Amino acid sequence: VWYGGLVTGSQLFLSCRSGKLTPSQVAKNIIAMLEDSDKSTPPLRAIVQWDQEQIMLMAKASTARYRSKCTLSYLDGIPVCLKEEFKVVPYHHRVGTVYLGTEPETEDATVAKKLREAGAIIIGVSNMHELGTGTTGCNPNRYHKIPRNPYKPNHFTGGSSSGSAAAVAAGLCPVAIGTDGGGSVRIPASFCGVVGLKGTFGRISSHGSLPLSYSTVSVGPICTSVADAAIVYSILAEPDPLYPYGLKQPKATLSDMCAPDLKGLKLGVDWTFFKVPDAVCALPVLYSAVEHLQSLGASVVEVSLPEMEEVRVAHVICILSEMRDFLQPDFNKHFQEMNLDTRANLALASQFTALDYITANRQRTRSMRFLREIFTTVNCILTPAVASTAPRIYESDLLTGSSDLSFTVRSMRFMQLGNFTGIPGLVVPIGYSTAGLPISFQVMAKWWDEAVLLRIGLKLEQFRYQTKKPSIYYNILS
Repeated sequence: VWYGGLVTGSQLFLSCRSGKLTPSQVAKNIIAMLEDSDKSTPPLRAIVQWDQEQIMLMAKASTARYRSKCTLSYLDGIPVCLKEEFKVVPYHHRVGTVYLGTEPETEDATVAKKLREAGAIIIGVSNMHELGTGTTGCNPNRYHKIPRNPYKPNHFTGGSSSGSAAAVAAGLCPVAIGTDGGGSVRIPASFCGVVGLKGTFGRISSHGSLPLSYSTVSVGPICTSVADAAIVYSILAEPDPLYPYGLKQPKATLSDMCAPDLKGLKLGVDWTFFKVPDAVCALPVLYSAVEHLQSLGASVVEVSLPEMEEVRVAHVICILSEMRDFLQPDFNKHFQEMNLDTRANLALASQFTALDYITANRQRTRSMRFLREIFTTVNCILTPAVASTAPRIYESDLLTGSSDLSFTVRSMRFMQLGNFTGIPGLVVPIGYSTAGLPISFQVMAKWWDEAVLLRIGLKLEQFRYQTKKPSIYYNILS
């Protein structure tokens, strides 16, 4: 796979193991680059909290392990960041707000703890859309500001895991962790031209993150490459006694991930759902990606995804109702401190009734049953990732934020089915628009079958014969 000079975690691991460089050298480079990214015009605003001493402590420990040839995992010495939605010692757990996290955290979220145990170097916490309530990543408050898309700094990163995607695309770290309740890993990964994996609901523990929506949110990595995503997934995906939703999951595997072809796999496509007006400019490359998978031995089977409009409405009712319920005290006490779009979304959510929520969950049961039937005939479902490329940032967005309901609906079109029913999804960049903005492809599979997503994802990377380096890019190897 040609990555156009972009550094992957696997490449970094091999460089450290060979002795060409040490985690301490990489950490010093990253610190200099974090300082530069804060001072640039405009500031990148990918990492919003970082601590030089913490970074160097972890790097020195990793360097010692490499020298004694007792590394902890393939993530040992690899720089990672976590979305501010997670508790990470010693940072403030602000979750994109100005009023939460008034004191530094003293306890890690489960994923942060597991990354430390794997030897990863946590370089800080990343920017996010306030309380995860939007898909642009626009957050104009004083602690966060608006993260910039490394491909075009006057465009949004996507949200809500905005800083995580920007950090990976800009080269600050090859691995980041996000959460995805309505596309919040996959949308920013798509807009920033990197890989994003939303695990099956419950597959990766979300203990230690703010429980904004308990039934739709999954945790997943944002990475430079599919191989990196597979490594992170294999380390994080297991039951957590502190997180009940994933206790009975089957063992995570990477079976057949590196198979030389896709023979025997059946790929489902609902062509009516696949085609949308906003994706017209991207459709040729998307069709070519499907043909590429066919050329590797997979067969394409036409399927029908029923009641997708009902899914769209029911998902919105579920996620907003749950967020509104959890944030009721915040809405009452900190209303004036919230961004305008957050206030509007939570106010809208207050209009949903208990009957709406019950009806929406009945739709969830129906949709899951439909998917069970579909997955008896195909191994996965193919769709575009997002129906449009990253939108432009306007001057008014910097001051008052952005609220565009029509864009939110468009950006979530291909995301909601995975969140609503809990199936896993992987987005992989496959090309660029005429304006030079990334275009990505999505693969979804049945519950707990992330392995087939990663297998197909590796082949999609072969289709992407070239990776263009973003206009904002830091090479942490030099």
